[in-house]
Amino acid sequence: MSLLGWAGGTVCLALGAVVTFYSYNLLSLVLEWQAHLGQRQLRFRDMARDILGPAWGKYFVGPLQFAICYGAVVACTLLGGQSLKFIYLLYKPDGKMQLYQFISMFGGLTLFLAQVPSFHSLRHINLVSLVLCLAYSACALGGSIDVGNSVSAPPKDYSLVGSRVDRLFGVFNGISIIATTYGSGIIPEIQATLAPPVKGKMFKGLCVCYSVVVTTYFSVGISGYWAFGNQSKGTILTNFMGETKPLLPTWFLLMTNIFCLLQISAVTVEYMQPTNEILEKKLADPKMDQFSARNVVPRLIARSLSVVVATTIAAMLPFFGDIMALIGVFGVVPLDFILPMIFYNVAFKPSRRRFVFWVNTMIIAASSVLVAIGAVASVRQMALDAKSYHLFANM
Repeated sequence: MSLLGWAGGTVCLALGAVVTFYSYNLLSLVLEWQAHLGQRQLRFRDMARDILGPAWGKYFVGPLQFAICYGAVVACTLLGGQSLKFIYLLYKPDGKMQLYQFISMFGGLTLFLAQVPSFHSLRHINLVSLVLCLAYSACALGGSIDVGNSVSAPPKDYSLVGSRVDRLFGVFNGISIIATTYGSGIIPEIQATLAPPVKGKMFKGLCVCYSVVVTTYFSVGISGYWAFGNQSKGTILTNFMGETKPLLPTWFLLMTNIFCLLQISAVTVEYMQPTNEILEKKLADPKMDQFSARNVVPRLIARSLSVVVATTIAAMLPFFGDIMALIGVFGVVPLDFILPMIFYNVAFKPSRRRFVFWVNTMIIAASSVLVAIGAVASVRQMALDAKSYHLFANM
């Protein structure tokens, strides 16, 4: 919102919701159609392989999905470390501990949670995550309204900052970040867990999902931008901590950070599953029980190593907004804004006279332009930040 302003930010939030809801419904229809033809696809790369050809699944969609999911793990690990640091500063404002130390602590928690066996095992964690998401968003909304109405409220300036070039590239960075928040690189994997008959269930699930998504994204985004304007940080919790002292009561900030920390833990474990599946497919013996020593030991090593690498990257590059923009433009936009339209057009071959064909084509064209320009914007921003910050920076 701070990179796009009131009009641009609100429009992009709305467009992101509409386009991704439409996109995921197209994916669901394609998956149902392929299953009707006798090709039940469990993964994104399976769809690409069967619809576009083997090379697409192996060399494009597979690596892209891996990068998105692992990038999400890195971003969540960074956010988890920031939440731990905020809790620490609430009780020790002059504390000397660095951000990378808190990221390492969160990595230790993820190391334990990462051993959850499978996607199906996450169903209870997902329910807890939903409740925490609503709780955290309600706290963020209430906190923003309280701060915005207080006598000590920071001055509100909604103008876009920087030179004309900075503002232009900032717009594309903002669009990429919003695209990332709506992105989900695991829709086929989720639909594969539904008990047959699948017809209609995914649409109902998406309706429930987007009722939560739209409520939380719009309430937090709009209230946070209203309260802090162009001084809004990468996460609203950073703004709540203030420049010299917290802007909200300690108990409220502690509660909000705990909700955020627990919810991020659940999301991190969820996005690790596709990565785990790829690694374990190479290391496991399918002829033996999944809890046998032959399969447990390689799984433990692979998952632990995956967490350690993600934690190290998060500690080295603590630029959350930049990471989100990079994931969005190189991963989420192609996978969630372009490929579903291509899958639908190739699978169903709609006539060029039909409205759906031209809607899909326009979304593909607009998203492709966003990828090209957004890639330059996100890489440029990372290069600029690299001049200001050092590795393992304490942000």
